[in-house]
Amino acid sequence: MDAEEIKKLVKEKGVEFIRLQFTDITGVLKNVAITANQLDKALEGELMFDGSSIEGFARIEESDMYLRPDTSTFITFPWRSNGVAVARMICDIYGPDEKPFIGCPRHALQRVINEAKEMGYTMNVGPEAEFFLFHTTEDGEPTLQTHDKAGYFDLAPVDHGEDARRDMILNLQQMGFEIEASHHEVAPGQHEIDFKYDTALYTADKIATFRYAVRTIAKKHGLHATFMPKPIYGINGSGMHANMSLFKNGENAFYDPNGEDELSNECYYFIGGLIKHARGMAAITNPTINSYKRLVPGYEAPVYIAWSGKNRSPLIRIPAKRETSTRVELRNPDPACNPYLATAVMLKAGLDGIKNKIEPPPPTNSNIYDMTLEEREKNQIEKLPGDLNEALFCLSQDEVIKEALGPHIYERFIHAKSMEWYDYSTKVHPWETDNYLTKF
Repeated sequence: MDAEEIKKLVKEKGVEFIRLQFTDITGVLKNVAITANQLDKALEGELMFDGSSIEGFARIEESDMYLRPDTSTFITFPWRSNGVAVARMICDIYGPDEKPFIGCPRHALQRVINEAKEMGYTMNVGPEAEFFLFHTTEDGEPTLQTHDKAGYFDLAPVDHGEDARRDMILNLQQMGFEIEASHHEVAPGQHEIDFKYDTALYTADKIATFRYAVRTIAKKHGLHATFMPKPIYGINGSGMHANMSLFKNGENAFYDPNGEDELSNECYYFIGGLIKHARGMAAITNPTINSYKRLVPGYEAPVYIAWSGKNRSPLIRIPAKRETSTRVELRNPDPACNPYLATAVMLKAGLDGIKNKIEPPPPTNSNIYDMTLEEREKNQIEKLPGDLNEALFCLSQDEVIKEALGPHIYERFIHAKSMEWYDYSTKVHPWETDNYLTKF
């Protein structure tokens, strides 16, 4: 869609406000709202904002940033805000020198996409994002009370969130999403909506939009939607499995009808790269302290770094479909991640595997959760980091993943997350008082 088409649509649909959206380095969606009469200025990339106010962007002495909308991302929201029609465009961030800002997460992904392009590849990604729906108080504050006691694939009347989920789907479809499946997940109050894969950049855009839309529609139903990975102890957490494939000359580069298990060498090398860098990129794919409360045995979340085409206990699974549907499923990312940075490091890890012909270990076709420590050590099966602090250390040791982020994002991300870990580790939590207050 070009600028003239956008201006025509804005007029036809009576759009009064346009949200110019982007994410900070932690993946939180930000926006600058403009009125329709400022649209020309926005389309010409002349709108400025204070980058020093955004997490991880710029120091105060270098704070002027410009928003450059990607016109292909223009959509109008199906819902209205106080009766007003609102549209949005996702933006790239530029500096006053008119060069892409190195701290822009979307730009970081575009750099790795260009690296893949130079190798002849384009990447498709299909996410499986899970989330919880909770009741809210009379004041609209979220609680941890679930709206149902349903389980995997249950439906109404047990799944009381079905109406909300249906409304989410209808709104997402009006925004251009092709919804492939939706269902109640394992835990009470937990849901999943799957939309069709797209190229790496536009999938990352869609994840950011998806989270915003789901939370907005949930609120209209008097519910709170959260993508927090593990909101409740003792039940399954929320993941966002990433299904990835590379295409070259219009063909799926992971498929080889004559290869072992009909997988190409490139596919095996891509798996090898993911395995090599799994610990180094965990801080990006699982970026919160809470993320590692999900990554524990017993709740179907991956813990061990291995791969298989036959069982779901390893980190990486190869779904059964072949030919154009051949893909690699990475199971540890969670929906709290920055979708641009997470996609960038996953692609970078896989490309490193292809460049350096990194052979993966043999597939692990037995249930790793049933293995003893000695059996895992014998099979050289490592674990993902056990907490955010360990994940940050692993990131600091992985030069390939650091290169994917670039020095600016890497330094700001490490700083922000180290402060988060310090704040958490120095607080006194209820578990400590429950266990120690009367004992000592």
